[in-house]
Amino acid sequence: MAFEKTNQLGVEKLLPVFVVISVFLAFAVGVLWNKVSYLENGTPTSKTVTPTANGAAADAVANQPKNGKLTEDQAAKLTPVNDKDHVRGNKNAKVFLVEYSDLQCPYCSSFHPTTTQILEEYGDKVALVYRHFPLDQIHPQARPAAVASECIADLGGQDAYWKFLDAVFADQKGSLADMSSIAVKAGVSKVAFQTCIDSGKFDSAVEEDYQSGLTVGITGTPGSLVVNEKGEVWLVPGALPFAQLKTTIDEALAS
Repeated sequence: MAFEKTNQLGVEKLLPVFVVISVFLAFAVGVLWNKVSYLENGTPTSKTVTPTANGAAADAVANQPKNGKLTEDQAAKLTPVNDKDHVRGNKNAKVFLVEYSDLQCPYCSSFHPTTTQILEEYGDKVALVYRHFPLDQIHPQARPAAVASECIADLGGQDAYWKFLDAVFADQKGSLADMSSIAVKAGVSKVAFQTCIDSGKFDSAVEEDYQSGLTVGITGTPGSLVVNEKGEVWLVPGALPFAQLKTTIDEALAS
């Protein structure tokens, strides 16, 4: 009986410690879940910073107007659409939807049909510009997939590039598990594709996209910007539905 009493007292003394540990673990899980959701959905919930691939930190766009339109100083940080970009649609469009995206991000997958719908709705007035923003911390396949897409573009042209992106976003799990098969279906030689991957030829191109996203204030994926002929820029964070994205594009066209 004395042993049972002593043992009971010991457990009672440790109970507060167990409670503290439980609370801490619950908090840590909550923080981790919130961080993953924030990075993937690209929608800031508070003033925060996002770690870069090398452990530095990039500030979110400061003092954003509520309607999403950037100031002139903020807009100037966006790398202009150029010959290195992958453009879907009219290269002389009045408005560009510049999407910073991650090929392993589920929110990017759900947003992809919306960008297709936008192009169908506006015809030659709007074009999509796709730039890479791999979230290495939570999506280890995103950067290799981005490099793969660049190799496919180099070997098979823009049509092959967009076929690859469409296939990945249609079935991320299956496509990312066997990218060489998707490359072949897009019209690229399997041997040439693997040679390009192994060479590291486009590693810097993917990193360049990523860094340009950080510079303009992208903090998660998909992170898009609507740019009109005047150089005015609107930030569109997250996988917004068609109606909301359309409102921003209409504003850009009318401005």
